[in-house]
Amino acid sequence: MKGKKKTQINNQYEADEIQVLEGLEAVRKRPGMYIGSTGVKGLHHLVYEIVDNAIDESLAGFCDKIVVKILKGDVVFVSDNGRGIPVGVHPKLKIPALTVVFTVLHAGGKFGGGGYEVSGGLHGVGASVVNALSLWLEVEVCRDGKVYHQRFERGAVATDLKIISSSDQNSGTQISFKADPEIFVDSESYNKTTLENRLREQAFLNAGVNIDFIDEREDNPKKINFFYEGGISSFVEYIQKKRALGVVHPKVISFSSVSSDGFSKLDVALQYNDSYNELILSFANNIHTTDGGTHEEGFKRALTRAMNDYARRHNVLKDNDKNFSGEDAREGLVVVISVKLRDAQFEGQTKARLGNTFIKSLVESTVFEEISSFLEENPTVAKAILEKALASARAREAAKKARDLVRRKTVLETASLPGKLADCQLRDPDYTEVYIVEGESAGGSAKGGRDRKFQAILPIRGKLLNVEKARLDKIYKADSVIPLITAIGCGVGDNFDLQKLRYGKIIIMADADVDGSHIRTLLLTFFFRFMKPLVENNHIYIAQPPLYRITKSKKHHYAFSDHQRDTIIKELGGNVEIQRYKGLGEMDPEQLWETTMDPQTRVMSRVSLSDVELADEVFSILMGDKVEPRRKFIEENARYVQNLDV
Repeated sequence: MKGKKKTQINNQYEADEIQVLEGLEAVRKRPGMYIGSTGVKGLHHLVYEIVDNAIDESLAGFCDKIVVKILKGDVVFVSDNGRGIPVGVHPKLKIPALTVVFTVLHAGGKFGGGGYEVSGGLHGVGASVVNALSLWLEVEVCRDGKVYHQRFERGAVATDLKIISSSDQNSGTQISFKADPEIFVDSESYNKTTLENRLREQAFLNAGVNIDFIDEREDNPKKINFFYEGGISSFVEYIQKKRALGVVHPKVISFSSVSSDGFSKLDVALQYNDSYNELILSFANNIHTTDGGTHEEGFKRALTRAMNDYARRHNVLKDNDKNFSGEDAREGLVVVISVKLRDAQFEGQTKARLGNTFIKSLVESTVFEEISSFLEENPTVAKAILEKALASARAREAAKKARDLVRRKTVLETASLPGKLADCQLRDPDYTEVYIVEGESAGGSAKGGRDRKFQAILPIRGKLLNVEKARLDKIYKADSVIPLITAIGCGVGDNFDLQKLRYGKIIIMADADVDGSHIRTLLLTFFFRFMKPLVENNHIYIAQPPLYRITKSKKHHYAFSDHQRDTIIKELGGNVEIQRYKGLGEMDPEQLWETTMDPQTRVMSRVSLSDVELADEVFSILMGDKVEPRRKFIEENARYVQNLDV
């Protein structure tokens, strides 16, 4: 390619070409290996690592007060009243233990040395990784009436550990750091709502711990306190209330269990609501295991078995009836599963999935016993839950029949694609993309302007079915949805198979008005509820067509917001012609290609899923039956739309 100098590869691969990265160099060289990414998610992960260390002190029984502040300039401050990081000289390394904690990977009190029975900081890299990826980090430790201080810069020791004052406080640790802009080049600043959600979650999971959060970047910063004596039962109640969902039974079902050796503990809280969706939040040592793991598997298996056993014993399921599936048993369920265990085995430093096999048997035996007993002792609640499961089972059977009928008509066969679909020539999803366009006019422009080699166009007519209010059987009867399922090729729900994906990029292209926003939301709801792996694997995009075309001296300029329009007009010196696009149909094929479809010039937003709980909440509010929560949400968030600039 022109303009790019090709790197010369030495054919002789010699010993002197082997790099040895010392200290924290490896972290700065490959930060994604330790915090997942150097984007906004990784930036927040730095805060989580330090807060998790304070939470570990709480788990050990030595901390009940944590303060988190975001100072001006995006400086993070975290303090706790725990034991304080040890300051004595490490017997092996001959430097202060505090210095070891912040400069040596895999060094900490969480490897069986007696400092912690249970911790989320499995790898012992949290503090040192945060230090390595910070422009600077300062730590103050209070122990035995003395305050110790040390400063680090980009992971290296800047000042030696020294006593700076005496203190009346018995013990504690406070850490301040500034993320290194050289590492987090493309990330935004800290998001207050994201941090609030994380800290609230930790307060729920650790009943009795008091967490204060203050965002001092605001003009009038207010302290937010998180403290929940009810623990995860309060968590479930909070989730149901936020989503404004009606509950099937008024009281949260909760129970706990401890392993025979006393080193593992299980807490479960659950409640059914009147929606068709399930929400499982699982945690291991306070770490949100977003990809589940053995504790989730044990819960699902035990819940389904307990409900089927009860239904058989009480003749709810007849001899000829099929057992409830796991999806039937969990329809409308909100559950929080929290396990605390020694030597937790996570997949990767970001700890997305729990791997310990022994915890599965503890969860499975406890959940089966507790749910079975609850159903026997509460027949009225049992009846309501089982009626919901029965309705789900009937809908599932109806969906299967509808799907089979559709297949017999060849609509879902890959050889028979939707008639409206203008397919592309390539077949490799690594190189293909499909634009979902509302309306015949916009579809015509898109078909005329596209690159046929790799771009497909699927026009849809009218509003998509609101799947938030529909079970799967309704999906297979919806004329607006079937072409979408067919074109993408992966199926939906339990039949979804990402390996069958026909297009690597699925791009929603709708008008930049209220109707267009509604269509985008309906499509995103469908993808989140029935094709979630597409979102999780970053296959969904939103096109950003311009709002204005500004012409001067026969040269065209495009603006994506009012602010950008005004800036362009000012730069051009005024006396311009302005066209406000009311819809995509007003753009001819060449304009649509130039502004919205050309990979070299287009602007797109990629849809990612960083917080499943928050996404579930937003879709429940926006697309559910209750009007008041939706109105409140729109009023609270309208300012973000008004300030939107590309």
